[in-house]
Amino acid sequence: MRLRNAVLPLLLLPAASVLCAADQLDAAIAKLRMGDLVIEAPAGAKVSVEQVRHEFWFGATLPTGVFTGRTKPEDIAKFKEIFTSHFNAAVIEGSFKWHEMEPERGQVNYAVVDRMLAWADQQAIPVRGHCIFWGIPNRVQPWLKGLSDDELRLEIQQRARAIGARYRDRFAEYDLNNEMIHANYYEQRLGPEFIKQMALWVKDGDPNARLFVNDYDILTGNRLDDYVKHIRRLLDMGTPIAGIGVQGHLHGDTFDPAALQSALDELAKFNLPVRVTEFNMPGQRSKYYTGDRNAQLSPEEERAKAANLQQYFRICFAHPAVQGIMMWGFWEGANWIPQSSLYKRDWTPLPAAEAYRDLVLKQWWTRWTGTAGSGGKVTVRAFYGRHRVTVNGKEMLVDLRKTEGTKLVHGE
Repeated sequence: MRLRNAVLPLLLLPAASVLCAADQLDAAIAKLRMGDLVIEAPAGAKVSVEQVRHEFWFGATLPTGVFTGRTKPEDIAKFKEIFTSHFNAAVIEGSFKWHEMEPERGQVNYAVVDRMLAWADQQAIPVRGHCIFWGIPNRVQPWLKGLSDDELRLEIQQRARAIGARYRDRFAEYDLNNEMIHANYYEQRLGPEFIKQMALWVKDGDPNARLFVNDYDILTGNRLDDYVKHIRRLLDMGTPIAGIGVQGHLHGDTFDPAALQSALDELAKFNLPVRVTEFNMPGQRSKYYTGDRNAQLSPEEERAKAANLQQYFRICFAHPAVQGIMMWGFWEGANWIPQSSLYKRDWTPLPAAEAYRDLVLKQWWTRWTGTAGSGGKVTVRAFYGRHRVTVNGKEMLVDLRKTEGTKLVHGE
């Protein structure tokens, strides 16, 4: 059975086929996401390896309320505790968007973003800047729409250069101009190649800025062809695009695994890193978003949600083009689709939390103990990321990178 056949919708597969699909995905993950730690140690030495952090991004949003004091102090503390124990990357949910940072001309609020970055820096957590621009018309400030074309161009230039300069080397990557295949007010006003100029202005302020495209309804397959054409056009005109963002919340109560796999396969042809930037399960087409927003999942539906989350994550983690998955909310107290959360409002873990931890922090987490043999070497198969290696009680932190595949560690 080919890997692509391993992701047919679960409801259509008998139990044995589902097991086979999971086994094949797990085999692909072990091949793609693991390397060798070769530890030199005296014969008979006690050796242990404990993973500290994944190289692959398992991330989530930083909501405004947690960093402005609007959230209760006890919830802020719990949010940060859960975040640092569950996730290794972050994306700013709303505070970085232009219409929130500068709702009135000349009145720019950097304070919330600065606080988020300061906290993330303390935790050594990379952050996505979402988003520098957003050309959906109802997300463009009225004061911008009232400007002449020359004035609009100048304001965009100032925004791009200011963000690049102020946050130079602080953001791991940016969404340049969000959801362009659905609407692009700036390009509509200023010309079909204006997006390239926007990117170049950001790089004036930060030459190292990694700029991503980001859009929705791609992983469902519905707008995949449009997105491919859009990305190809940007690249052909010389726009410095460093990666592809795909939002993971346009499915319904469940998702189509075959469509997800097919979309990732198609996007991989660009040879650019892919991030699943905004994941919710259930998604935006579910009855919990389109119908009764206060509806609660039954225990059976919670278990199905957890199973869907695991299948989705397995497919993405097994795909060589994907470099991260960002949850768009994990706590009911700060999640635009509360029913997609891992934790309830009172921080009670839901089955999805157990499912997430089982994958990311157990099945995909390196733990090994043993004794060095007479040859003076121990080889440990480990997930790419940071590990604490202990030899006869002496600890060292070691980074095993996918680009290396193997890391030699000198113990004592």
